Amino acid sequence: MSFTSLGLPASLLKALTDQNYVQPYPIQSEAIPAILKKKDVLGIAPTGSGKTVGYVLPILLNVQNILVSKSRHVKALVLVPTRELAVQVQEVFRVFGSVLPNRVKSLAVFGGVSINPQMMDLHGVDVLVATPGRLLELVESNAVHLSEIETLVLDEADKMLNLGFKEEVNRILALLPKKRQNLLFSATLSDDVNNINQLLLHDPLVIKIGSDDENIDLINQLAYFVKEEKKGPLLRFLIKQNDLKQVLVFTSSVYSADNVSDKLRKNGIEALAIHSRKSQGARMEALSKFKYGELRVLVATDLLSRGIDIKFLPYVVNYDLPRSPKDYIHRIGRTGRAESPGEAISFVTPADEHHFKVIQKKTGKWVTMIDSENLGI
Repeated sequence: MSFTSLGLPASLLKALTDQNYVQPYPIQSEAIPAILKKKDVLGIAPTGSGKTVGYVLPILLNVQNILVSKSRHVKALVLVPTRELAVQVQEVFRVFGSVLPNRVKSLAVFGGVSINPQMMDLHGVDVLVATPGRLLELVESNAVHLSEIETLVLDEADKMLNLGFKEEVNRILALLPKKRQNLLFSATLSDDVNNINQLLLHDPLVIKIGSDDENIDLINQLAYFVKEEKKGPLLRFLIKQNDLKQVLVFTSSVYSADNVSDKLRKNGIEALAIHSRKSQGARMEALSKFKYGELRVLVATDLLSRGIDIKFLPYVVNYDLPRSPKDYIHRIGRTGRAESPGEAISFVTPADEHHFKVIQKKTGKWVTMIDSENLGI
């Protein structure tokens, strides 16, 4: 199947080509025609399966056909759990919306930064991408009105509900018109997601794409036995020896993330840390540089892992092992995405050996183990 067969106009087809999209991913093939017909959709798909473009393109086309409403009355609302994801989703709207004959204005709003510039920018916005808390603040300030929403998207619904946004989401739902299109996307169909699905969706098209654990077949997994004090030298050795580029490194704490990135820079390797204690500006700058290949290594904590959505990420390193097999799958699932191979490297200290065996058993994947002592580090 091609994008041409999905009923998209020439302007979007050219933009897709310019963005190196050759053919639609499965979720796009199913979601785009359904959303264009104003059907509700439930999409269960891992991050990196193409769902953002799958809902952005038809929403842009549908929004174009809506009569111009009063200012500050947005037409489509996308709720997301993190600031980083809000920025990335809005960027997709901006890229494709800019090529349409009737340009569609989109905006991302989120906490952690001044609310005043966002209030000013809301004038004339058609599509709003928002985190729940900041959206409610803007509503309370009369900076935005939700009474004319035609389409609602809950993106990363599982993460949103897990992070405790349930009450805020319910408050937002109460402000929306009852007659609207609802699109719900989630990595898993948890009880919370299923409950909200039953409340929101009317006769939805259900699309289920293979989960992260099914996609790890594309990932080449390696693990290194290493003493705790040798993890830093091992990381630097692997990056330099193999000339690794675009390396996402996961650590267990903010302190560890800062320490690892500092040591990398002192040894001539471009690296930045991204975590909750960094300013919003610093986080977005680091993420942008990494995404566009201007930064060799990004060191992150689990808290921000869902905000890192990069189409062809080649390397993930578990500098510190995650607490659970589920977190392990989620981490290494940042690579090997969108049908592209990737490599996941884990550092296993003597204290980690039993835990890593549990992870392997739970994931059903036995990982090639290498003794770092033989590397002469």
